[in-house]
Amino acid sequence: MSDPGMPRRQGASSERPSARRARPSAASQPRSSTRRSSRARSASADASPSPGSHAAPSGATGVQAPLAPQPTSHFDASRIRTRSLRAHGAAEERPGISRGAAAAIVLGVLAVALVAIFFVLTRCVFTADEPEQPAVEAGQLVTVVIPSGAGGDVIASELMKAGVIDDEKAFMQAVASQGADMKLKPGTYELVTGMSPENVVAQLVAGPNTQEGRVTIPEGITVTQTADIVQGALGIPTDQFLAQAKASNYVADYPFLGEVADDSLEGYLWAKTYDFSGHEISADSVIRAMLDQYAAELPEIDFEAGEQEIASAYGYDPTDYEILKLASIINLEASSEEDRALVSSVFWNRIRQGMPLQSDATMRYVTGGEVTADDLKVESPYNTYLNQGLPPTPVCTPDYACIEAALHPAKTEYLYFLLIDDDGYSNHTFSNTYEEHLAAIERARQEMGELGL
Repeated sequence: MSDPGMPRRQGASSERPSARRARPSAASQPRSSTRRSSRARSASADASPSPGSHAAPSGATGVQAPLAPQPTSHFDASRIRTRSLRAHGAAEERPGISRGAAAAIVLGVLAVALVAIFFVLTRCVFTADEPEQPAVEAGQLVTVVIPSGAGGDVIASELMKAGVIDDEKAFMQAVASQGADMKLKPGTYELVTGMSPENVVAQLVAGPNTQEGRVTIPEGITVTQTADIVQGALGIPTDQFLAQAKASNYVADYPFLGEVADDSLEGYLWAKTYDFSGHEISADSVIRAMLDQYAAELPEIDFEAGEQEIASAYGYDPTDYEILKLASIINLEASSEEDRALVSSVFWNRIRQGMPLQSDATMRYVTGGEVTADDLKVESPYNTYLNQGLPPTPVCTPDYACIEAALHPAKTEYLYFLLIDDDGYSNHTFSNTYEEHLAAIERARQEMGELGL
């Protein structure tokens, strides 16, 4: 192949002038028919013209004019050979650049290339053994958010960015060795830079270790109280949460809301600690999470069996919603696990006898605080002193144990209870009659008096 840096040689047949014997013209004037290319003629311009020769003028058409006639006897083949060789050399040495200059340029380019290659190679050699500088100093506490649905590669990338790990492959190997591929939990984590991959995986399997994006909903609170807690923990405005917390917004997806009253979600926002870190947070997503949790608890509760027992024992066939209402009252009235089934029996005994429930807890749903004697005179569907039966809606979110107590009351004849837990003094008394109940109240007053309460 030809070197692109060198002048390309022309083929010999295109540069060598042809030599032919001169033939007599019609005028019988002998002339030389030797032709030379313009390049050959230029290359031999410094040669001395033969004696008697003249420069050939160019015609108007640019066709070379015939040379001056020369005797046939003066034809010299050696001269034609010499000019042919000169023409051949002219094709290699074009005007403007000599062979030596071209060689110098090529050598210069090669030298620059070699220097560049040497620089790159030496830089790689000297830096190959240098450890990468960590983006974050080891031992620093950093916050890392693992998004919901993130795969191992995304999680590894987030950990690398935060400086928690310095080798994604080592992390993925630790995930595989612990069989944690499907166990890594999304959320907000507080991790330490430079942790071992094994310890990082163990924490991600255990779950988020911060309170960011988490909210704890206790049992025994109302929808309004839930909204206040959500605002404090997640920043969702209370009024926005309450506007969204309507049964009509969710009944299509949660059929158990079909029998609710007043479009209320009261009693259904299940008590639990929820972790929304790594998830999109809105009033709707929070409410759905709570309804999902309620639905998850339902299979553990045999409503049908309990309701059949109630119908048989008390002559009243309750619905699931009525069980939830009574469970919410038990949740607010009973102060201990042992009391729940007993309190339940008191209310079911009253329902059987057609007595009002007379629960302060139902009226507290209206007042939002302590209930006074005057409050008990106020007409309200939640005033179970003035109205028989259960209130229109649950008065709080009950827990699992209170629902079970509502379904399975203790077998008693109790119609009254006195439950006091105040400043170290405790009195849990259940009575069959009103007289026994009054006597229990008097004893409690005396005992508290003796204690200076």
